[in-house]
Amino acid sequence: MRKTLLLGDEAIALGALHAGIKGVYAYPGTPSTEITEYIQKSPLSAERKIHCTWCTNEKTAMEAALGMSYAGMRSIVCMKHVGLNVAADAFVNSAITGVNGGLIVIVADDPSMHSSQNEQDSRFYGKFALIPILEPSSQQEAYEMIQKAFEISEEEKLPILLRITTRMAHSRAVVSVKDEAAPQNSLPCANDPASWVLLPANARRSYEKLTSKQNHLKDLSLQSPFNQLYIQANGKSDTGIIACGIGYNYVKEYDNNESSILKISQYPIPETMVCQLADNCKKILVVEDGQPFVEEQIRGLLGKDFEIKGRLTGDLPRTGELTPDNVAAALKIKSSQFYATANNVVSRPPALCRGCGHRDVYIALNKVAKEYPNARIFSDIGCYTLGALPPFCAIDTCVDMGASITMAKGAADAGVFPAISVIGDSTFTHSGMTGLLDAVNDKANITVVISDNLTTAMTGGQDSAGTYKYEAICRGLGILPEHIRVVVPLPQNMEEITRIIREEIEYNGVSVIIPRRECIQTLNRKLKQKSSNKQ
Repeated sequence: MRKTLLLGDEAIALGALHAGIKGVYAYPGTPSTEITEYIQKSPLSAERKIHCTWCTNEKTAMEAALGMSYAGMRSIVCMKHVGLNVAADAFVNSAITGVNGGLIVIVADDPSMHSSQNEQDSRFYGKFALIPILEPSSQQEAYEMIQKAFEISEEEKLPILLRITTRMAHSRAVVSVKDEAAPQNSLPCANDPASWVLLPANARRSYEKLTSKQNHLKDLSLQSPFNQLYIQANGKSDTGIIACGIGYNYVKEYDNNESSILKISQYPIPETMVCQLADNCKKILVVEDGQPFVEEQIRGLLGKDFEIKGRLTGDLPRTGELTPDNVAAALKIKSSQFYATANNVVSRPPALCRGCGHRDVYIALNKVAKEYPNARIFSDIGCYTLGALPPFCAIDTCVDMGASITMAKGAADAGVFPAISVIGDSTFTHSGMTGLLDAVNDKANITVVISDNLTTAMTGGQDSAGTYKYEAICRGLGILPEHIRVVVPLPQNMEEITRIIREEIEYNGVSVIIPRRECIQTLNRKLKQKSSNKQ
């Protein structure tokens, strides 16, 4: 064994490598991105020829990982919480098919929406799919847990949901790790069409099999080394604590072994342990990062007469990220490490980088939009969403990946003119292509701007799936070649860009404008690397 300093994401990645994975499939999204990046950079990946390229979206990633599982090899699929919405069809159905080689679905939730549009809790997805959920409380546990997860997955023939949150993903700790990785699987390819072909007759049998496993999965949770019950020997305590995942770490910062605590890091909820805790205290505080997933369930288990505190009661904040300070407040402990917010820190809201091509796109769009009293600009998820902020204040909507095109279409159907969509290159291949096909088939009167900076810039400059393919994709979807216009977003080209925008707005149909210029940050990294190589 050796010790190393790792992010939570890196601990998971190294644990997966040491478990003998053959593939990692992912779409970049904060706070999950570093898992895949760590595996990509690992010498073990090259040595073992581990498949670790970025996918077009989370659904394709989930399906590819399931295909590798079918072939008998271990794989992981990584995404942020909203990515699980995209992958949900394949994710839920993978519980019905079951797995062959171990398959771990790693989802990073983002309480407080540090880089997200919502605060959803992925544990609900795991419960919905009827599969085991694992939630590490520390980086050390994250490293060990994913290796155990593969064992559970192959023993139970089920995918496993590994759920983390932003603080676990992006905080560092010293982790004791193995010196060598386990060998890769040698399982044969699956040969069971009755399980893998989800015709209704097959699916019904498989679903009955899945539901029949639930009591067994509860027993596994009860016996899990990741779930631990600590009962105080000095009689019945006033408040017992249920601490989930990273919440256990926060509780231990303030609890001096004075409280009875149930640590939950494997689900389904260990109901027997919950009842044992309830027998030894007068009330229970539920500490969990995310939505009141456990709190809601134990209310039904313990009954309305037993006092349960948590997010639903206001003892912990109903929204936002769990912190040590609000855990201390819920425990009625004054935090000795609390520091007042500094008054001399200047606010620095996010902004598009200097030299960014998106800036020139928005300058041009704003200039032309002013000529139309009812112009609406529908934007999407990416760096260019910052066009909503000063000095541009250029966009009217941003909802989810790909929504810019389809919302523009719907607005145009309702009579809005001009209806303009702004979408990034990576987002377009992720979720925009199908919406554009809808628009073409319905002869919608919209103008689509695919702002192409040749990378997935928002998450750190990963490869974009459609680079240099967008004109061909648009032609294939039915856009007339004369209405696919490519421009270079630079100040000296502003007259040409605004002219082309006007021309395509006035065209009665679907048109596409592709402003193409490399992300300034990606370009700078390339130039620095080139300079370094010369030295």
